[in-house]
Amino acid sequence: MQRRVFLLGASAATVAASPLAAQSLLDQGRNLLNQGGVAVPGSSAGGTRGRGLSAGEIAQGLKDALEKGSTAAVSRLGRPDGFLGDTAVRIPLPEQLARVQSALRSIGQSGIADDLETRMNRAAEQAMTAAKDIFVRAVRAMTVSDATGILNGPADAATQYLRRTTGSELGAKLRPPIETALKNAGAVAAYDRMMGSYRNLPGVPNVSADLADWTRDKGLDGIFHYVAREEADIRANPAARTTELLRKVFG
Repeated sequence: MQRRVFLLGASAATVAASPLAAQSLLDQGRNLLNQGGVAVPGSSAGGTRGRGLSAGEIAQGLKDALEKGSTAAVSRLGRPDGFLGDTAVRIPLPEQLARVQSALRSIGQSGIADDLETRMNRAAEQAMTAAKDIFVRAVRAMTVSDATGILNGPADAATQYLRRTTGSELGAKLRPPIETALKNAGAVAAYDRMMGSYRNLPGVPNVSADLADWTRDKGLDGIFHYVAREEADIRANPAARTTELLRKVFG
């Protein structure tokens, strides 16, 4: 039986009928570590692929998959409409500015706030390049112990690992490019225009918001949303083998 091979992020594939082919990529990794003499609680031996490989080689196969998956998530968001055109991750106005938007809508001027929201999403898209190298470094620094924990962990173990090891650095490194992108995308000027119109309304309360912090934090939520999606694909799609080592390890 022929097998269809897809890149990470593709739909489930038809694979060769064998006990190991029916398992997810990460289930196979657990078994291969077990076969190699590395005890992984909860796994069961089976199949013959990967025999003779070291635990380090098996861990490297997982790292290859996660590096590709995490960079694919960032690349998806760092293109035009990566945020703006995706309802799952589109960045809304901060709650306090949503109230401004509502007040302006009452006088037919909500387009000013809508324009700001568009520009915030464009800024997030422009800033995503800075995240890719951070993920690559985190994945490459992963130890055999880290990989074993991911292989034997919950459904989002890899996403948890990446959030834990990259979250602080991503937050710090994304803030400057977000600020620059907000300015370049015209979001700062749009904010000033919106607030000018809002303050001309009678009896409205004073409001303010940190656009850079909000855009960065929502941008991070978007990144990890798609990192989790990529991890789910790795777990569900036994044909997601896109490097020589992955094919060597997982068949």
